[in-house]
Amino acid sequence: MTTAKTISVAALAAASALGLAACDNANGRGGAASGICRPFTTASNANTANANANTPAAPTSVGVLPAAPAGDPAAAVDDCLHRWGYTLAASSDPANFVAEATVAACGTALSSWNQQSLSAENAGGAVQAPSLLTGQPTSPIGEHYNFAQGRALFYVVQARAGHCGPPPASATANER
Repeated sequence: MTTAKTISVAALAAASALGLAACDNANGRGGAASGICRPFTTASNANTANANANTPAAPTSVGVLPAAPAGDPAAAVDDCLHRWGYTLAASSDPANFVAEATVAACGTALSSWNQQSLSAENAGGAVQAPSLLTGQPTSPIGEHYNFAQGRALFYVVQARAGHCGPPPASATANER
């Protein structure tokens, strides 16, 4: 019986060690999902991204969506959703409600992106075409909103799963 007890204690100690090791990551975030958090864009790494715009992107960590290229009109929306999604993820509300609040917080950026799509070339943004994902009729503005909803939900869930912290306070203050 002491052999079985010794094996049980050893197994418990090994499981505890593995559990504690999973919480220790290089970023000091304390999450078990090391590498899941996407870093926030700063002026210095945005300049680097612009300089490397023609270079193929390196593979990203598992579960981390790549940032939109700086020249892409969706970049401001994506950055806003990333910042607000991570900031609001600490809420105890269900993720879909937090994602809706995230999209609402980024309404100005989304409106600006939609304004850019209202050109003479695409009949004021009213072009109807089947969605490549659902086959249902859609428009660029509708797809922008679908993108924002999906990305917001992803960022909220990603922040919760990876215990990702909000952006630096100075960057968030500029978004408000």
